[in-house]
Amino acid sequence: MNPAEAITTAHSIAERLRADAVERDHANRPPQAEIELLRDSGLLALDPDDHPSTHAVTRIVAATDASIGHLLGYHYLHLWRASLYDNTELATSLRQEAATGRVFVAAVSNQRDTITATMTGDGLTVSGRGAFATGCAVADRLLVSAIRDDHTARLVVVTPGAGGGVSHPPDWDNLGQRLTASGSIAFDDVRLVRGDVLGTFPADEEESSPRRLRLSLVSLAFQATLTQVLVGIAAGAIDEAARYTRESSRPWPASGLEQAVDDPYVLAGYGELAATLGAARLLADDATRALAEADSRGLALTSTERGRAALTVSAAKVVSTRLAAEATSRIFEFTGARATTRRAGLDRFWRDARTLTLHDPVVYKARELGAFLLTGRYPPLTAYS
Repeated sequence: MNPAEAITTAHSIAERLRADAVERDHANRPPQAEIELLRDSGLLALDPDDHPSTHAVTRIVAATDASIGHLLGYHYLHLWRASLYDNTELATSLRQEAATGRVFVAAVSNQRDTITATMTGDGLTVSGRGAFATGCAVADRLLVSAIRDDHTARLVVVTPGAGGGVSHPPDWDNLGQRLTASGSIAFDDVRLVRGDVLGTFPADEEESSPRRLRLSLVSLAFQATLTQVLVGIAAGAIDEAARYTRESSRPWPASGLEQAVDDPYVLAGYGELAATLGAARLLADDATRALAEADSRGLALTSTERGRAALTVSAAKVVSTRLAAEATSRIFEFTGARATTRRAGLDRFWRDARTLTLHDPVVYKARELGAFLLTGRYPPLTAYS
């Protein structure tokens, strides 16, 4: 699927998801049907190295269903990052599976997970439990981060999505992002061969090494993807609220107007949100371009280049987070009291935004920007920056 086809398809899928988004959010079922929709659409086969296209598709889908946009964005991210590790044969095989359009990929990589890889004579076994395993309960393949039992390295391995010792406790019942299947995951002596190891991180690897710098782009890719989802949530909230205002809102009696769409305060409020949304979109696309440019440098990427990309991504994350939180709340000022009904479902945008903005505290992104402004220090290499 070429980029133009992917954009067209994404808009079509977004409209299908919008049609019953409220009902599906209320039902809070694992997104099996939604993943099947993505499989049938061919969107899962989009080239994961094409960051501008994958991020555009992610934002389009997220505008009508933030959960499914989130899952799709992570699918592309995990396929892309697989190629950064040592086992190129396994990464190529994983991409070939995804290129059929039928294989959905997720990952387990929470820093606080207690997953251990025990080396055996002919392979290894993986055991432990992970949390916030986004999409894993409906995935076909998993990238799993595990600590070697001798604590000398962290491994990334590829496992099946279910079976063979992999299970998914049904414990995801959160405020928002309800269809991301982000509950916990359990591994009970999952047996793997050495060829299932995608990559290894020695405990003593220098931060400035070319390999470490390149792998550190994974953190920026997560942040850039989440930024696009947040911008999508804001865009979807504004669009859905505007539709409600046009079709259902009543003018306030004191306005002396016959239609809510003529109220100058409503017009100005929507205008302010639209202007900020435009700015957030540009920043999000700047972040995507910065990631793509850093990625194109390969092992020649320098610390300074990486640092500049990190600052661009952090700026976009700060603004998109603020916009998502503000827009999903302020829309109720322009739609009126009747828009708070469960049937209208406008609350789903706020719940999704509030949940996603807590993924990692955005104040630390602002601190990174302030530190560079005042001291010239670039963001450190962490799981979130």
